[in-house]
Amino acid sequence: MSIFVDEHTRVVVQGLTGSQGRFHGLRNRAYGTKVVAGVTPGKGGQDVEGIPIYNDVADAVAREGADASFVAVPPGGAADAVLAAAEAGIRLVVCITEHIPAKDEALLWARLRRDFPRTRLVGPNCPGVISPGKCNIGITSGDIALPGGPVGIVSRSGTLTYQALHELSQQGVGQTTCVGIGGDPVPGTTFVDVLRGFQADPETRAIMMIGEIGGDGEERAAEYIRNEMTKPVVAYIAGVTAPEGRKMGHAGAIVSGSKGTAKAKMEALAAAGVTVARNPTEAGELMVSVVRALSGKWSADQPRL
Repeated sequence: MSIFVDEHTRVVVQGLTGSQGRFHGLRNRAYGTKVVAGVTPGKGGQDVEGIPIYNDVADAVAREGADASFVAVPPGGAADAVLAAAEAGIRLVVCITEHIPAKDEALLWARLRRDFPRTRLVGPNCPGVISPGKCNIGITSGDIALPGGPVGIVSRSGTLTYQALHELSQQGVGQTTCVGIGGDPVPGTTFVDVLRGFQADPETRAIMMIGEIGGDGEERAAEYIRNEMTKPVVAYIAGVTAPEGRKMGHAGAIVSGSKGTAKAKMEALAAAGVTVARNPTEAGELMVSVVRALSGKWSADQPRL
């Protein structure tokens, strides 16, 4: 199985006529994702390589049966685009847009929780969601993902998301779903949201979690893992050498004292029973060992793919 998306997911790309929306939307379709429509106000009636364009999301839902949205809209219009998808009844919105002001993200988060609790936002500023062999929404390359499970991946870092997929696939260990939640200060979907989905998915037998400095999402995840999860988790936290008191990276993370540091997050996860790696490659190696121990399917002398 997979979480959030599968082979039946029907995607509308908001911003398909723009350069980023077109490039990634067509790549998603080439992967096998059912990209059924695009939305650009004022361009309804046009098409992008056979994909019909509508003026609003409600028309795309009504005419094409879209149930997920890929938002590739500039920062000034991204929040409104997400709300338009929610208002149209879309259940999953993946927003890759960077540089949305934190205030706009906070207001969007509050509005979704209040008025559209059935709509899940992944992002903003995220690589998206891929269930290998079934559906890819966002900017992740499908070439590095391997279908068949049994590992679920959740990550704040886009680049490390790709490395995690590559490390596992090179060892013949497939993935059920990989969710890049993004590193912005106000994410629509948290570690706990994704971990809860993996815990409920019978085909996900182990989870790789990649965190970063700043915020308390990883500590909250550690609490959930300790109290609720029965599946093994391997984690890596980026930013061990980050200086205190300085704004760091795309997440806008500020490390102050011990709060939000990689060390504090690693300690919390280890205390919850998580296997914590010192670097991304080691995280992949540890996860391969976990999977081999679970199933005995992968042998030490298996050739690399």
